[in-house]
Amino acid sequence: MAEETLEEKYRRAAGVICRQGMIPFPVNDTTISIMKHVIGDEEDELDLIFAFRDTSSKTMEELKASSDFSEKQIEQLALNLARKGLIFNQPSSAGIMVYRLLPLMNVGLMEYKFMGELKWNEDERLLANLFQKLMDQVRDQVQANYDQLVPMLQKAPPVDRTVPIRSTEEGDTIRIIPLAREVEVPEEFVLPSQSVDEIIDKFDDIAVGHCFCRQRRAVMGEPCRFDAPTRTCFTFGKSARHTAAQGFAEMISKEEARRIMREAEKAGLVHKAFHPNAKVSRPETSICNCCKDCCDTLRLWRDGAFPLINSTYYLSVIDEELCIGCGICVERCPTDAITLNDEGKAQRDENACFGCGICARFCPEEAVSLKEGLRKVSVLPPRLR
Repeated sequence: MAEETLEEKYRRAAGVICRQGMIPFPVNDTTISIMKHVIGDEEDELDLIFAFRDTSSKTMEELKASSDFSEKQIEQLALNLARKGLIFNQPSSAGIMVYRLLPLMNVGLMEYKFMGELKWNEDERLLANLFQKLMDQVRDQVQANYDQLVPMLQKAPPVDRTVPIRSTEEGDTIRIIPLAREVEVPEEFVLPSQSVDEIIDKFDDIAVGHCFCRQRRAVMGEPCRFDAPTRTCFTFGKSARHTAAQGFAEMISKEEARRIMREAEKAGLVHKAFHPNAKVSRPETSICNCCKDCCDTLRLWRDGAFPLINSTYYLSVIDEELCIGCGICVERCPTDAITLNDEGKAQRDENACFGCGICARFCPEEAVSLKEGLRKVSVLPPRLR
């Protein structure tokens, strides 16, 4: 049997990588170019990626069985791939080292490559543009098959969960409208933390890195038009230990985490929490602080590539008697859920509101409240053709 060429190893490794995560990607020239850019000519690393072909998570013994490498070789190759953003190598809660192959994005290679300190060089610009090319190709594929994909897009699970801002720009507490008592909530439902302070309090290990969305766009020559801060990407617990160990982030204290979160709120950024496998009953792994301009989740939705799918426990409520029609909420809303009606008053589209509280924070008349109630926000991407 003929030995596989390097090109063939790239293609089969790309086939494994592209199946990872919530979003499958095509194996094409773009995805293979991304692999080449990140891995180079390291054939052994490509072979270790292929060892994950049947499952994304493996113990050392399982990797030894699915590859031709020794334990020492696997440890070194896994470390190399972890530093490149392709493997998560942290022990399980039982203390067993589990190696997990990461996807191209959400959350994987793209995020980790642009989460740390950048060199702002041509190499990073080329990689940033390759990822953008891949997103554009996915958008074109979705648009070309829009009707056929709608049922699948509508059933997709939430990618993240919105954690609302709790205070106005002046420091007053945003009014919360309690959940009506007659609304039934399943007994087994455990309400996840509803403030960033609650989340911070749960973890001893907290790390912060740079916003990979804002950094990637800046590398491509598109700086954030809101001039939002970039050192705002948080990881917690095991994820914090991983990102810090690989140099993607640095460990910080709870006090520093709170300070950065307050700065993010001051800048009008949205707190979006991530949970393992999108299960909100499990502890948070990370929090992004997202701007309307750069956030890939929002841009991919607006550009027609993916639906906007989010889990939230709040819905904004606008008091038209207090509203003066200044339009600040219209400009600030990250999902364009607010418009001014014929009377010049703000009105909110319930289907597009994910209860982030940005409108309530910046309303000069405090005309916006947040109403409790677990919701899944699912907005299809716009049809462009």
